[in-house]
Amino acid sequence: MLAAVPWLGPALLLIAAIVAFPVGYMLWTSTRDLSAYGQDRGPAGLANFRALFDIGELGTVLAHTVVWVISVVLITLVLSAGLAQFLNKDFPGRTAVRLAILVPWAASVVMTTTIFYYMLDPDVGIANRFLVDIGLLDRGYGFTKQPTTAFLVAIGVAVFVSVPFTAYTILAGLQSIPAEIEEAGRVDGAGPWQRYRYLTLPQLRPAIAVATVVNIINVFNSLPILQVITGSIAGFSADTTTTLTFKLIRQNQQIDTAAAMSVLNFALIVVIIAIYARVVRPTRQVDA
Repeated sequence: MLAAVPWLGPALLLIAAIVAFPVGYMLWTSTRDLSAYGQDRGPAGLANFRALFDIGELGTVLAHTVVWVISVVLITLVLSAGLAQFLNKDFPGRTAVRLAILVPWAASVVMTTTIFYYMLDPDVGIANRFLVDIGLLDRGYGFTKQPTTAFLVAIGVAVFVSVPFTAYTILAGLQSIPAEIEEAGRVDGAGPWQRYRYLTLPQLRPAIAVATVVNIINVFNSLPILQVITGSIAGFSADTTTTLTFKLIRQNQQIDTAAAMSVLNFALIVVIIAIYARVVRPTRQVDA
């Protein structure tokens, strides 16, 4: 085993540099008494975590976070699975369509979100204007001005920018499945849904697992979308744990409490991914 250390050494050093050290530093920072300017004034013990749980809206923020992550990831997976099936077919212009699908992923998230924000503006938004013109609304509605609707809009934008990566990941999984499996199911008389449910979907488990884990991490830590769409809403009525961390730093200048929130956020991500891996078991061998 020791003979493998020289070969594994560079990878272990890289992991320590980009994973272990930042995590350790984050844990250490959460136990320090920091000024508004980041000056370390000494140990704080668990005081930052107690201050975090003294925030009255923390329960609401945690509930928003659960809804945010589950909604975006599930909707993205369902839409991406259907889109990947479509992109896997042979049709005229397939290459152009595949390239077009990449645009929301390649574009700046802030730019994309800002476009949606102004499209839904009650006064100048083209989407609001359209809804008024066709008679669905009497006047422009502030979709991004109310906590509930703004949160729903943010979910929609997050799905929009997450679908390309997820669809391509599932598409890669589809293209790795031998054609003989589909043909065998067709010969045995299985219908399209049966073939997908019992033959294709089990083979896609690893690809779906990769897409799910990456999306959970990205969505959990997503700040730009929520900041642009819900950032102007007062209080914590449309916040997740990530935007709460941002507000603790920017608005309240509570760097130490924000560090404790980051630790809690990290712990939540680890727990959710561990539960997912335990329940789904993506590396389990697929029965032949």
